[in-house]
Amino acid sequence: MSLIPTTILTGFLGAGKTTLLKRVLTEAHGQKIAVIENEFGEENIDNDILVSDTNEQIIQMSNGCICCTIREDLRVTLQLLAAKRRKGLLNFDRIVIETTGLADPGPVAQTFFMDDEIAETFLLDSILTLVDAKHAAQQLNDRQEARRQVGFADQIFISKADLVSAPELDALQHRLKHMNPRAPQKVVHFGEVALSEVFDLKGFNLNAKLDIDPDFLKEDDHDHAHGEHCDHPSHQHDHDHDHDHDHDHGEHCDHPSHQQGDAHEHAHGQGQGHHHHHDDDVKSFVFRSERAFDPAKLEDFLGAIVNIYGPRMLRYKGVLNMRGTERKVIFQGVHQLMGSDLGPMWADGEVKTSKMVFIGIDLPKDILLQGLEQCLV
Repeated sequence: MSLIPTTILTGFLGAGKTTLLKRVLTEAHGQKIAVIENEFGEENIDNDILVSDTNEQIIQMSNGCICCTIREDLRVTLQLLAAKRRKGLLNFDRIVIETTGLADPGPVAQTFFMDDEIAETFLLDSILTLVDAKHAAQQLNDRQEARRQVGFADQIFISKADLVSAPELDALQHRLKHMNPRAPQKVVHFGEVALSEVFDLKGFNLNAKLDIDPDFLKEDDHDHAHGEHCDHPSHQHDHDHDHDHDHDHGEHCDHPSHQQGDAHEHAHGQGQGHHHHHDDDVKSFVFRSERAFDPAKLEDFLGAIVNIYGPRMLRYKGVLNMRGTERKVIFQGVHQLMGSDLGPMWADGEVKTSKMVFIGIDLPKDILLQGLEQCLV
């Protein structure tokens, strides 16, 4: 029996998760979806409407906040659903887990890797994060949970974009990209989104594709993902002899969402929210090198890093050139859990470049980059 694909839907309170979910349920062309939802939150799905509309099986989890207690509940619920499905009591093709507005999707995602029985039955497909454009700047400034949800996402949907100006939307998208370059962003209206953009995204597949906009990895002397906005001298790689590292683009951008404004402006609060530099604690950075990794050294180093910084490491992924194999090595992780796999052969003439992206909370970029450098052959 093939694995049951599972999607985690997370997002800011009021961003429209329920609207999106209802739409997916009523439009799920021939697909039967089991929804696990946590009934905390401002906008609980109305059970009667939902069930009568769509014949879906809904399991309400009523005991407390998803962040701390769901891990055990979720496992039990998933096992129950799987057992009922095996016995022919329930019929569903996939599962959507809707988390509360302030939940950390990390423990939910980890459940799919930590528990053998769950791993043998379910396939975690992706984490979707819904961002409310109107309130995003404030929520990202005030709530680490909101920033975490952005860091975890495989796909970001931006709702309520019609309520903000084009420059505000641009600044928000720019900011989200700094926090999570892996996740494509899509502006959605009232949950109107094609199923192909919600399901089977394979965000957790160990495939050879590193989902980063290639421009983010550009390594020209002056260029990077948002080259057109950033002409700060710090971006002009003063160490020409060492091109192995991409910098953490973003600390000095000239883009309006990142402008420091002068101290006077800050003191008087005239920065207008999206005009001054957001030094978010959730950040991403990229490591790349054309030298091969020493497998033993890399394993030791990553093991140590995950041991220390695991709780602050949201998502990390890499396509690596390892000494001793002609195939790409693909690895990825969530918090303390990481896995790796042999990918396809390096193509003839392909430059064997290792690329890694790390998304986390206040990660010590220099320690990680230097440590990785020391694992090279």
